[in-house]
Amino acid sequence: MRVFARTIAPRILACLAVAVTLAAPVGAGTRLKDIVDVEGVRENQLTGYGIVFGLNGTGDSIRNCPMLQQGLASMLERLGINTRTSNVNTKNVAAVMVTANLPPFGTNGSRIDVTVSTMCDAKSLEGGTLLATPMIGADSQAYALAQGSVAVGAFTASGNSGTSLTRNIPTNGRVPNGATIERELKFDIAAQPELRLSLRNPDFTTASRIAGAINSFTGVNAAAALDPATVRLRRPPAFSDMSAFIAQIEGLEIEPEQRARVVINETTGVIVMGENVRVSTVAIAQGNLTIQVQETPGVAMPNSFTNAPPVVVPQSNVAVSEDVAKLAMVGGNGVPLRELVTGLNALGVSPRDLIVILQALKTSGALQAEIEVM
Repeated sequence: MRVFARTIAPRILACLAVAVTLAAPVGAGTRLKDIVDVEGVRENQLTGYGIVFGLNGTGDSIRNCPMLQQGLASMLERLGINTRTSNVNTKNVAAVMVTANLPPFGTNGSRIDVTVSTMCDAKSLEGGTLLATPMIGADSQAYALAQGSVAVGAFTASGNSGTSLTRNIPTNGRVPNGATIERELKFDIAAQPELRLSLRNPDFTTASRIAGAINSFTGVNAAAALDPATVRLRRPPAFSDMSAFIAQIEGLEIEPEQRARVVINETTGVIVMGENVRVSTVAIAQGNLTIQVQETPGVAMPNSFTNAPPVVVPQSNVAVSEDVAKLAMVGGNGVPLRELVTGLNALGVSPRDLIVILQALKTSGALQAEIEVM
């Protein structure tokens, strides 16, 4: 006997719909340093091409990786070894891309971490050592030099029968403190008479509150909101340099304003709603339809005067059941988030059903919020 069940709009109880209050409570605030970025204070991405040596037979096939063959020949020539006319064939080296982030105000001699990733068919970087690799910025200038042992938080093992076991990604590794900064990015922030603060979540109200808080703290018009994402900051005469001024104001607490938004991840069934989400009066009916097909094969015996084999005759029984959908009132005159969640929970809807309901509420015009689907 085989039973097939298909449920339309199933209740997936294993998923969890999370309603999170995004706005801060009344009287609480967020530090200025946590909601803005200061102009000129940023990381810069560095990249480089390198070669990892010392692999235990898990490196690249040189014939299948022409950039490794060329790079290996160039490196050996710099050491006084000519291999242009030789057929080098080794599995102990691998061509890799090296990446790192140059921190703001990084000084000569400071060390930064680098990430190493294979480029060809290397199986693992475990036990390898990265040869000296120049780290290049977007302006094609070398800002750091990377070298060191590669740390791989993974492993792979295989047997003669072809069975293999892999944990994590063995073709990707890191060299802690593996690069030394050789060139600084010059930016004298202390001498700047004017800077811009960039809001991480642009909003007119938040920008205005930031400017107002800074002006109240300094007693002069030192800040002005230029647009939803930018606040202009001028150094007051009472401060000798911009660094000291920023150090004084970055601890100011601001209450950020949040737009009414519902974020939905249909893959995982997670729903996040902001505090400002409102819903008008609406009636919702929600129910499930289940179709069950049950098959009981039977055997038909042939005529006794023939030599034909028995025949299997399928016998199917189809049953349809539907839950009783009840109308329920949700919302009313723009109710807040807490009452909206309470009303939806009273319907006993699952996260998957809740996604459909929220989208239907938006279509009907009853939901005063943006819906963003991830």
